[in-house]
Parts: sequence; structure tokens; C-alpha cells
Amino acid sequence: MDKRFARGLVVGKFAPLHRGHMHLIQSAIDACAEVLVISYTKPEFAGHGPAARAAWLQAVFPQVRSLVVDDAWLADWSRTRGLRERRRLPHNDDHADVHRAFTAWLCTAICGTTVDAVFTSEDYGDGFAAALSAHFGARVRRPHDVRHVCVDRERVTVPVSGTRIRADLHRHRAFLHPEVYATFVRRVCLLGGESSGKTTLARALARELGTVWVPEVGRELWEERGGRLDYPDMRRIAERQVAREEALLRHATRWLICDGSALTTVFYSLDGYGRVDPAVRRLAELPYAHTFLCAPDFPFVQDGTRRDAAFRARQFRWYARVLEARGVPYVLLEGPVAQRVATVRATLAAS
Repeated sequence: MDKRFARGLVVGKFAPLHRGHMHLIQSAIDACAEVLVISYTKPEFAGHGPAARAAWLQAVFPQVRSLVVDDAWLADWSRTRGLRERRRLPHNDDHADVHRAFTAWLCTAICGTTVDAVFTSEDYGDGFAAALSAHFGARVRRPHDVRHVCVDRERVTVPVSGTRIRADLHRHRAFLHPEVYATFVRRVCLLGGESSGKTTLARALARELGTVWVPEVGRELWEERGGRLDYPDMRRIAERQVAREEALLRHATRWLICDGSALTTVFYSLDGYGRVDPAVRRLAELPYAHTFLCAPDFPFVQDGTRRDAAFRARQFRWYARVLEARGVPYVLLEGPVAQRVATVRATLAAS
């Protein structure tokens, strides 16, 4: 199908990228053979930095050309080209003409292109298009017409704004793509020896917090293999554990409860084989928003796959020693499940 425009432009903060932005960008994709999406903001919004915005655009719209810039990016761009003049981002409150000129410069100097349509949901779109027409025309030394396409100006199709979403991301998660929302989900790690109530607690917390939990991959593989694991399996377990966390972030709400981590695999690798794959050690460095260590004060239950109470106590001491050596803060959980759930909830509420 022939497109209405050769190249379209969408500019925004995208902090965060929400479904209103997505509707705007998709409208540009539907109307243009190529689409350029530019994102910048000064000041930045906490938790919505350029790396995150670039990742969102790449994940949701891999077919567009996206450019996410900040002052550090611009300084590096100038330095690699030996340029003395260092451009800086305009402040969000600067006059519209400043932003229009800056955007035109980004298109021509950085992206090496012009556009023939600009897509906005704002009244300023006509003036923006006129300014781009003048800048591009002066650049190519001939008339260059940039059309303004206004999309959902009254916010009827997607009734939301970035300001509203930033005020309560979790309340407005329906307006965020799962890839975007996953950025704001915080991981909670539960550690402890065998038969210390981790899995029971993980289920209970997921139910209490209205979210999902990540089962322990090592135990699943152990049961699947009838208790026969080899050293190479340690890396597979750690990789699958982290991969499952990444996948479930998109289905969690506010918190993702993790039954163990790659650090669990480090322990079993050392215990069973006396060594640890470097890849497993790297995965065990993955940070968590909160770490909880389950005390071995539950009656030990032998389910046919576990060692004994002495082994459980040794695991507990190892976790405590390693966490302290790494400077990882943790909260000790003791008592029955209800007490542990209450402790976790209070800790999360205070963070």
C-alpha cells in the first residue's frame, strides 16, 4: 500500500512511553514509509532515563528509527567528531522556537535527514511544521513543505497523560505496554535453606500483594531429572532462573516475588562440584530491591529430595555470610508464615 508521506517525525519526552504515545507513533507508521522518533527532556524524570526510553522504543517499535539524546550523549557525539562546539539540550521551559530549531538540527546534523510530516497531539503542531519547513528549506536551499498531522488532540482515544501516569505508575499500568511497565516492577528475593518455608511464603506473598512469583528452577529440574544433575546444569539453572524472572516481570504488579536466585545455584554448585561457572557468578550479582532470608525455625520436612536439618542450617549460615560479605542488606524472617508475610509487607510499604 502506498503511504501518504515518505518520512514522518514524532518528538516527545516519552517519560514514560504510554499508549497515547503509542497511538501517535502508530499513526505515523501507518501514514509514512519511514518514521523517525526523537526523545529528549531536560530535566530528566527519575526512573525514566534515556537508556530506559531507548529500550522501550526499541522493544515496542523496532521498525522505526529512534534517537534518544541527553547532554552526555551530545557531548560524546561532538567529542568523537572533534567538534569544539558542544550542543546542549534546551530546557523543557525554553521557548518553542528553541525546541523547534534544536529538533531540526537533530534531524539534519545527527540523523542526516529531513521529514515531510510531523505528528503531534498538540495545538503547537502547525507552528512546529512551519518552523521545520523553514529550517529544512534553508538547509537544502529549496522550498521544503512539512505537513502537520494532528492525532487525537482531545485525548479521546487514549485519555491519559505522562504527568498522570508518573503520579501513580501502578494505578495507571493499563496505559503502559508490558515492556514499559516491567521497568517499574521491583524484584523481591527470598533465600533460605531447604524446608525453610520459602516456596510457601512466595505463594502467600504473591496472593497478598496481588502479583506473581517465580518458582525455583533448580528444584523443578531436579525433580524432572529424578535427582540427577551435572555440573553444566548449574549454568542452565541460573540462566533459566533469571530468564524466568525477566519474563514474569511483564505479568507482575509492583513487586515480583522470587523463590531463590542465581545465588542459590552458586551454593549448590559449590556444594556439589566444588566450583562455580563464571557465568553463574555473574548472574548471582543481579540486584534485588529487597532480600529476605528465611530462618530455619520451621520443623524440617523430608519430602524425599532434601538432605537434613543440619544441611539446612549450613545453607542458612552460608547465605548470611555471603550476603554480609557482599554488603547486601537483608531482613531475617522468623516465625510462622503469617508473621513472615507481615514483616515483608511492612518492609515493602516502608520502601
